[in-house]
Amino acid sequence: MNESLHKYMKVGLVHFMAFPSTIRGEGPILETIKKVAVDEYFTAIEITTIRNREERQQVKKMLETAHMAVAYGGQPRLLTTGLNINDLNEEGRQKALANLKEGIDEAYEIGAAGFGFLAGRYEEATKEESYRALVQSTQELCSYAKSKGDLKIAIEVFDYDVDKKALIGPAPLALRYAQEIREQHAHFGLMVDLSHIPLIHETIEESVLPVKDYITHAHIGNCVVKSAEMPAYGDLHPRFGFPGGENDVAEVTAFLRILLEIGYLNDRNPPFLSFEIKPFGDEDPDVVIANAKRTLNEAWARV
Repeated sequence: MNESLHKYMKVGLVHFMAFPSTIRGEGPILETIKKVAVDEYFTAIEITTIRNREERQQVKKMLETAHMAVAYGGQPRLLTTGLNINDLNEEGRQKALANLKEGIDEAYEIGAAGFGFLAGRYEEATKEESYRALVQSTQELCSYAKSKGDLKIAIEVFDYDVDKKALIGPAPLALRYAQEIREQHAHFGLMVDLSHIPLIHETIEESVLPVKDYITHAHIGNCVVKSAEMPAYGDLHPRFGFPGGENDVAEVTAFLRILLEIGYLNDRNPPFLSFEIKPFGDEDPDVVIANAKRTLNEAWARV
């Protein structure tokens, strides 16, 4: 593709993954967000909870000054607490729901355009009950968000049997779920992640095409799934080119082509396309981010 990639997408970074010491809402949040804000390659950023309200306000001002689009990742609010939004125990489901509602409040506070979360674990014997609990929770979240403004809500599609073992999940179930929620909530959609597709045991086409009408957010990244004995096995989002990794320039190119074909990437209303990458071991986050930018540049040149 000869045209600038920025014409077709808001290039983002999942901040709390690239700088994992910030994932619980503490640590060097201001310093690391500033690194992204001063990098003109990025026109978007995804952040999560920031416990200190004064610091949240500083981040909001910084990102407004930088003229960046912002999305809020609610996934860490569940993953770091063990809460499950489709918990069959009603008390547990309500705790997860309350936690995500707090995240929605924070998302509005910082001026985010979208809010992401994930489904919880489930047992095969009670899968349908877990699905119904997820639908109920999602409808409550969507209604809560709508009562406060125009925040878009998206569930991220995760693996169901490798690492996170989330209910959503494979494309057929993601499609059923998205169709059901969208009947009542037009501001709901699916978040697809290239790094999760091999973990779901699907091809890019199998994962994206069935749900193409419901995709509202996208991530690109890498994973290791060939063997549990390999470093970074599971949903650890290692850099592109990582030994044993599933995704590199060729896979990113294929993903971009499909996102263009279905109209997700477009020059009328460029959507989020964010790197979800994480340093492995003692890798330097800044170098891992540079790796990601080079990979996307090379892939875009091949589209």
